[in-house]
Amino acid sequence: MSCPLCTVRRPRRFCPGLGKDICALCCGAEREVTVDCPLDCEYLREARKHEKLAPLDAERLPNRDIRVSDDFLKAHEQLAAFLGQAVVNAAFGTPGAADLDVREAMESLVRTYRTLESGVVYETRPAGPLAAAIFDAAQAAVPEFRRLEQEQFGMSRTRDADVLGIWVFLQRLGLANDNGRRRGRTFLDLLREFYGGGTTPPRPMSSLILP
Repeated sequence: MSCPLCTVRRPRRFCPGLGKDICALCCGAEREVTVDCPLDCEYLREARKHEKLAPLDAERLPNRDIRVSDDFLKAHEQLAAFLGQAVVNAAFGTPGAADLDVREAMESLVRTYRTLESGVVYETRPAGPLAAAIFDAAQAAVPEFRRLEQEQFGMSRTRDADVLGIWVFLQRLGLANDNGRRRGRTFLDLLREFYGGGTTPPRPMSSLILP
């Protein structure tokens, strides 16, 4: 019996993404490339510990004119957690969604809120259907957060500029956690760990390391 992927080597480990045994070399080469790996896969979790992400070049960051400081994130901690969890829930609720789709959604959200800042109402929706689903859910979370603020404080204190800052922060965090694999979900795994989603409780925001 040979590995179903390479048809050469003997299968040595069970792949939960394929539901069959494959060889170790194919596991490493096809992980999150041609195989949708469950985040609880023991081999994926072990690989995460040794994954070397490309350093983020500050000079090539998108939207460098928008400053997202520690003080800004602390002041808008609840907004970041609410929007971050909305993105996580949308992504995990969209079959096949990966980091690439989340980054595409973030890019469109930043563009949309940039136009709002300039006084022009123009929605830049992603072309990809998976990214569009995440975009729609993230967009819907903003008025919901403002509604909750209205109930609690009698008014909404969140400006479009604040929302834009959070989208830029998430965009940069996504770029800093890009493992280069087409179906990679390193960024989504990180978001789920920090903001929760499903049965995962949110992590304290003070532990968040900025890119």
